Amino acid sequence: MPPFLYNTEKGGACPLEISAGQSKPIAAAPPKSGIWARFGKNIVERWQLYLLILLPIIYLAVFKYVPMYGALIAFKNYVPTKGVWGSDWVGFKYFIRFFNSYEFVRIMKNTLVVSFYSLLAGFPFPIVLALCLNYVKSKFFQKSVQMITYAPHFISVVVMIGIVVQFLDPRIGLVNLILKAFGFSPVNFMGEPGWFSHIFVWSGIWQNVGFSCIIYLAALAAIDPSLHEAAVMDGASKVRRMWHVDLPGIMPVAVIMLIMNTGHVLDIGFEKILLMQNPLNTSASEVIDTYVYKVGLASTAINYSYSTAIGLFKSVINLILLIVVNRAAKKLGQTSLW
Repeated sequence: MPPFLYNTEKGGACPLEISAGQSKPIAAAPPKSGIWARFGKNIVERWQLYLLILLPIIYLAVFKYVPMYGALIAFKNYVPTKGVWGSDWVGFKYFIRFFNSYEFVRIMKNTLVVSFYSLLAGFPFPIVLALCLNYVKSKFFQKSVQMITYAPHFISVVVMIGIVVQFLDPRIGLVNLILKAFGFSPVNFMGEPGWFSHIFVWSGIWQNVGFSCIIYLAALAAIDPSLHEAAVMDGASKVRRMWHVDLPGIMPVAVIMLIMNTGHVLDIGFEKILLMQNPLNTSASEVIDTYVYKVGLASTAINYSYSTAIGLFKSVINLILLIVVNRAAKKLGQTSLW
């Protein structure tokens, strides 16, 4: 029987017969390279890149995944001296307690009102600002507006709330001084529950609109200039170019940002809410985060399990909303996270 060689010209391992008079050696089959072998080779060749990504991975593991172990206490009557596994299982006791609480409806209503108000009012403003700045011819004016609008983002929440309180003070606040000058009575904005959501949302827009605008400016810069040239040749105005060229160009980025913002609907900012709260506006300002802090951690009888159960409930709702909005975007033919 004549010897065989492995023919690997077409990527296969089919045998190639050798005639009887030939004396070529028999070549062995090429070694199979598994995924781990390729992974190890990549680490050796590109170790600098893996070293750079190591720190974010460690951060995610330590601060995002390891704390998931602590979520078990939401289903236990957690006693610190007994530990997580030593504490008694109570199932959904604390979830049911939260759902049956007389505060549940008011807290959920306040949280959803502030969250969706912030999302609906704050989402379009960075897009509009980016579209307007994109058509400004003066670079000096454009850079000045950018600097002025995104500078408040770097002001701490404590300082920002202090500024808002001073502006809205019923006696010496600038807003009430203007109202008095026009013959109106002063308004205690921070003490009126009806004003709380408006102050929270619009102060947030003022603080973050410029910083959020940056990502849309980057998306606008990536649009093919030939599309604008063709629109100008067809006689399209700036408004038409915004509508038919710019908005479709940044729509994938806008959809991704909307999906990500929807995933944080119930995370509306604990620090800002707590700093704006006072006994007069609690009926409109008590949200899930502040309720967890007061009932679960700041009360005389600290209840870790109850506060963890509420936090886990909030995270599950955020996850469900993220999945639903992402799937809806995919069904509508838009860009999605996965």
